[in-house]
Amino acid sequence: MRTWLTAWFPKYRQDALLLTIDLIGTFVFAIEGALAGIAAGLDVFGLMVLAFVTALGGGTIRDLLIGAIPPNSIRDWRYAATAFAGGGAVFCFHGLIQEVPVHLLITLDAAGLALFAVAGADKALEVGITPLPAVMMGVVTGAGGGTVRDVLLARVPAVLNSDVYAVAALVGAVVMLVLLKAKMPRGLAMSLGAAVCFAVRMVAVWQHWNLPRVMH
Repeated sequence: MRTWLTAWFPKYRQDALLLTIDLIGTFVFAIEGALAGIAAGLDVFGLMVLAFVTALGGGTIRDLLIGAIPPNSIRDWRYAATAFAGGGAVFCFHGLIQEVPVHLLITLDAAGLALFAVAGADKALEVGITPLPAVMMGVVTGAGGGTVRDVLLARVPAVLNSDVYAVAALVGAVVMLVLLKAKMPRGLAMSLGAAVCFAVRMVAVWQHWNLPRVMH
């Protein structure tokens, strides 16, 4: 029996929507990576490398870990093109991008994190990965690119000490998984999981939430 979701949104439309939002997230993360490259004084090549790894590093690591070879970032040209477009936009219009409100960039980043977290977990489930590792693949997809970026810049990855970043991805992936186990339609489960991840991340930034740490 078809659910109301599949009745209104056939599978190809769901996939097209997810691809569109996925590419938007890729573009936003590419901009963040390129801005980090400018702040570090890198040339245009270094800037484009950081744009690519920030946008697609997490998904590439996930695909390698779950055996989806070649990784989607290489197999589908649209991902690499979107990442390089984001890096190129920063290089050409750096002055204009700097005028974008910080709160808007944070919001877009949280949206990208949310999408990547649930999409990463969903892809792991599709290839037969068990629930717990699938949740971790969601976290890797959402936070992996920023981690690779920070490693290349020789600094402690921001996801390890920022306001509940990777944990937000973890919560969103878990919510999606629980809803799928409850037989909720895939698209709706992913949407709700992404919404929870987004909400947790934004509230954490607003309230300056951090996980406990050892005080010296």
